[in-house]
Amino acid sequence: MGLNAGRLSRIKEAFEAEIAESRLPGAVVMIARRGRLAFAETMGFRDRQANAAMTPDAVFRIYSMTKPLVSVAAMILVEEGRIGLADPVGRFLPGFERLQVSAPRGATSDAGYDTIPTQRPMLVYDLLRHTSGLAYGELTANAPVRDAYTRAGLYLPNQRDYDSRGLSPEEFVRALAGAPLARQPGTTWEYSLSSDALGRVVEAASGQRLEVFMEERLFRPLRMNDTGFVLRDSGASRLAMHSGVDPAANNARVEMIDVSRPPGNASGGAGGVSTAADYLRFAQMLANGGELDGVRILSPATVRLMTSDHVAGLQQPLPPGMLLLGSPGFGFGLGFATRLADGGALVPGFQGQFMWAGYGGTYFWVDPRAELVTVSMTAAPSVARAGYRRLLMQLTYGALDA
Repeated sequence: MGLNAGRLSRIKEAFEAEIAESRLPGAVVMIARRGRLAFAETMGFRDRQANAAMTPDAVFRIYSMTKPLVSVAAMILVEEGRIGLADPVGRFLPGFERLQVSAPRGATSDAGYDTIPTQRPMLVYDLLRHTSGLAYGELTANAPVRDAYTRAGLYLPNQRDYDSRGLSPEEFVRALAGAPLARQPGTTWEYSLSSDALGRVVEAASGQRLEVFMEERLFRPLRMNDTGFVLRDSGASRLAMHSGVDPAANNARVEMIDVSRPPGNASGGAGGVSTAADYLRFAQMLANGGELDGVRILSPATVRLMTSDHVAGLQQPLPPGMLLLGSPGFGFGLGFATRLADGGALVPGFQGQFMWAGYGGTYFWVDPRAELVTVSMTAAPSVARAGYRRLLMQLTYGALDA
């Protein structure tokens, strides 16, 4: 498969060193090359406190790695003509046809904010590429938006980050529609609750709860038996546990979402659970142009559209590559960061490489030119996670022989 086994072993050595220093509890890393599994290692602990070793079938909270899943779900409906990329979101979600924008009065926020009308409707296209004007309460500097999200339960300061699953789908839509936008739609790439709103669009267009639609149209066809929005069957005994603190942030307390009970709404932005093997099947489907083991999920043209850059020329206060890897050189497609050129980035790879990651310590990428698919799962919501992503990429590409 054109990989050097000795060099691949550096991945296990590097992660085990982090585990020995209690900076990571454990990890599962899987690498496929040319459609075949080339590397699969479990390291450390699934539950350090219980002295339970990591297992290949450990279940992880994948947080924002839910976003590519719900993006594919939406594009299934696009291919069927039930959603159009140019459709206004207000066609599907009540209240989104009359959104307002919280705009700073001056060059800085010191002068306060005015509420002004949107210059154009928010489109489904905007939700897929994070140009909707929505925000995250955890990330935005727009005080009126953050305050509105807090009042509505979309942001839980000092409790849990990226957890708005307590609301019903209807409550979630009302809360978002009642808050101002942080940007004019279509003007700015800003990481946000866009994928959560996209999940509500999938529900409106399909007539099914998001978790049901994705089970029937994505997870079951791809045999992703442990992927969903709540732990299944033996999942509770296989859940990867985090330490409760971030060693890279002076052991600051961190809380992760509760996935033991069905959520009020299936969060398309941060609510999923999965295993490394399940997610590898999803990523390999994309690497194959939308098909795996004789099951076609999307057409090759749709996958190409999704993994091309769609944000060139837009404002990017925190560009996708900087958010994900602390690296320039990346744009954003319809659910993924995408590499713009072979050069210009701080990590190896080729133009067309696409990827995303999760707050809880999960990461994946697909490199079509290198015929490479990698999935890394840890339960470590840490400010150091971008460094682990870069390290894994360096070690993986360093093992290529051909």
